[in-house]
Amino acid sequence: MNLLITLLPAMAAVPMTASSSGAGIPFPYTPRMDDAVALLLLACFFVSAYVLSRCRKFLFQLVKDFLLNRDRSNLFSVSTAGDMRSLMLLLLQTCILGGVFLFCCLIKSQPELAQRLSLRLMLGTSIGFCLVYLTVKWMAYSFLGWIFLDKSKTSLWIESYSTLLYYLGFALSPFVLLAVYFDLSLQVLIIIGLFLLLFAKILMFYKWLKLFCHKLHGVFLLILYFCALEIMPCLVLYQTTVQLKDLLIIKF
Repeated sequence: MNLLITLLPAMAAVPMTASSSGAGIPFPYTPRMDDAVALLLLACFFVSAYVLSRCRKFLFQLVKDFLLNRDRSNLFSVSTAGDMRSLMLLLLQTCILGGVFLFCCLIKSQPELAQRLSLRLMLGTSIGFCLVYLTVKWMAYSFLGWIFLDKSKTSLWIESYSTLLYYLGFALSPFVLLAVYFDLSLQVLIIIGLFLLLFAKILMFYKWLKLFCHKLHGVFLLILYFCALEIMPCLVLYQTTVQLKDLLIIKF
C-alpha cells in the first residue's frame, strides 16, 4: 500500500500519449469501410438477380443477334415494357459500377482527397460522370447515324452498343468487388480498366465491320467513327479526370 502511494505522483507526472488521451492516429479511408459503397454494390447485386430472373432469354437473344449479325431491323420493337425497364436498370447498374471503379482509382491515386473532400460528393460525381459520358456517346452515335447512315442501320448499331453496355455491368461486377474489398493497387486497377476498355472496343470494331464495311465508303466511315467517337472521347475522358483531380486538390 505504501508502495502504491509512492508511485501515484510519479505516474501523474507522466504526459498523456495520443493513444491514452483518445486522440489516436485516424485510419486511412478505404472504400470497403464505406457504407454507401456497400449499399450501392448490394443494390447492383439485387438488380442483376432481378433482371436475370425476368429477362434471361431476352438477354441471350441480344447476344446472339450481336454475334451472328442477324438482319433484324429493331429487336427492341418486339420487347415488352417490362423488358425495357429491366434494360434501363442494367444501364444504371453499369453507370454505378463504373462510377465506383473510377472512385476507387481516384482514392488510390490521391489518398489526400479523402481528407479534403466529401466522399459522398466524390462518389456521386464519379457515377454522374459515367452517366453523362455514356449519354453523350449515345447521342453522338444517333447524330452521326442520322447524317451518314440509314435509319435501320443506325437502329442496329444503337442496339449493339446498348447490348455491350448491358453486359459491361455484369463484367464490371467481380472487378469492382476486387477493387473495393481486396485493396488492389492503382497499377492493377489501371490494367483491369484498360483490359475491359480494349475488349469492348474490339467487340465494337467487329460489329462495325459486320454492319457497315461492305463497300469502300464504309472504310472511310470506320476511320471517322473510331477517331471521332472512340479514340478522342477516351483521351478527353482521361484529360478531364486529371484536370478535375488537380482542380479539387488546389481548391480544397
